[in-house]
Amino acid sequence: MQSVYKLPIGMYVLHQIDVGNLKLDQKVKVQRADFVTGRQHSPIRDQYPKGVELTVQELLRFMVSESDGSACDVLLKLVGGPDVVTKYLRELGIADMVVANTERELGEDGQAQYRNWATPESALALLRMVHDGPALSAPSRSLLLDFMTKSPTGPKRIKGLLPPATPVAHKTGSSGRVDGTTRALNDIGIITLPDGRHLAIAVFVSDSKVEEPKLENVIAQMARATWDCCTK
Repeated sequence: MQSVYKLPIGMYVLHQIDVGNLKLDQKVKVQRADFVTGRQHSPIRDQYPKGVELTVQELLRFMVSESDGSACDVLLKLVGGPDVVTKYLRELGIADMVVANTERELGEDGQAQYRNWATPESALALLRMVHDGPALSAPSRSLLLDFMTKSPTGPKRIKGLLPPATPVAHKTGSSGRVDGTTRALNDIGIITLPDGRHLAIAVFVSDSKVEEPKLENVIAQMARATWDCCTK
């Protein structure tokens, strides 16, 4: 999954808010020890190298919209770790999705990425729950979809070949390229069609020798082909 796994993590954090265990305006300390490795993406680490105190809502925005690895690990620690997120997924009836590691562990162990996985079908089921409920309250769903829609990541993936200004609430995942191989380049999301209907799409590209711009174009072409089919 790479950073696609931040979506179910975000859902579980919002679930904890819905049941009263956390609050959006709750302040959380982010310390230097919480930062992911230097090669991993973390705007929080880059903006606040000495650490910072942020609200849960701010951490959610950094994690979901900006795909911040440090925010992800701080929130995982706050809710009890990766295993509780996988348990939550099972309670939702999603069997083929596993959250097994922190972001830092993913950065330190190249094999860990294979332990955090999902099938496209399970990703679609999760997207349906994000959009339709009832896994989350209406305010939590609205906030999560807003973060996903405003995400600047992966503009050439699902969004890449769609008409300009098409609303897309999505979550990307990227391994980067090591020794000529891209271990994962993903995008899952909900597209709003011109007539107001919604289209969910999940594309996972794994262990490819093809250059990343071409892989992104594969995702863009799949999204466009599905769009064309649904808007005829």
